[in-house]
Amino acid sequence: MVLGLVEICLMHPLDVVKTRFQIQRGTGDPNSYKGLGDCFRTIFRNEGVFGFYKGILPPIVAETPKRAVKFFTFEQYKKLLNLTPLSPGVALSVAGLGAGLTEAVVVNPFEVVKVSLQANRDSFKEQPSSFAQARRIIKTDGFGRNGLNKGLTSTLGRHGVFNMIYFGFYFNVKDAIPTSPDPTLEFLRKFAIGLVSGTISSCVNIPFDVAKSRIQGPQPVPGEIKYRTCFQTMALVYREEGYLALYKGLVPKIMRLGPGGAVMLLVYEYVSGWLQKNW
Repeated sequence: MVLGLVEICLMHPLDVVKTRFQIQRGTGDPNSYKGLGDCFRTIFRNEGVFGFYKGILPPIVAETPKRAVKFFTFEQYKKLLNLTPLSPGVALSVAGLGAGLTEAVVVNPFEVVKVSLQANRDSFKEQPSSFAQARRIIKTDGFGRNGLNKGLTSTLGRHGVFNMIYFGFYFNVKDAIPTSPDPTLEFLRKFAIGLVSGTISSCVNIPFDVAKSRIQGPQPVPGEIKYRTCFQTMALVYREEGYLALYKGLVPKIMRLGPGGAVMLLVYEYVSGWLQKNW
């Protein structure tokens, strides 16, 4: 839990930048950023250093249940799939998919609040609190597909695809590459595999992430819903802005989830290994 809290505090600015890139609509958008550096400078200049921490409370609140659900359900799905004729490699990927889909259901309401706060370009002091924003969403749109569960399909796709590759790639490749008797080299071997796993997963699932940000973020015309469903949003972004628009925010996403994903897997492995030996 402490590790997750530290990771969120350190990496949240990259998440804010990622969201800002994903919700801007091409070069014609008056709020368009020229690049990663321009985005950082503009946020700092207009919103201050706390602008990089907009929407940080929902991820912190969701951190414990999110990680618990991810790894607990992964283990349970893995045990169930061991009883099927699936090969171990495929079973690990399917278990990751199941864990990701389950995790998505838990985190989506927090994501709706987070994205709506991150999209706000007012100064941090003028922004509503996370709880006030959540109450506003519930009062206006309720708990359903237009309220706190807006963009659920995109979140299911984002988390399902990410975890399917994340767990499947890591454990299959880790078992295929010989271990090292040197503890330091063994740590670096696992870290490198985790880093590649998090990076590949981020590259594959980002179209779902872009769709999620567009659906959960502010619509182009107030009162008019343009981005409705996951695949409708993907098709619309592709048609209006080109296929590269489906990869907006990829660099800050990789900067966060590449090393962050590696650390998370290593902590999971070492902690679960210690628990198995001592409990």
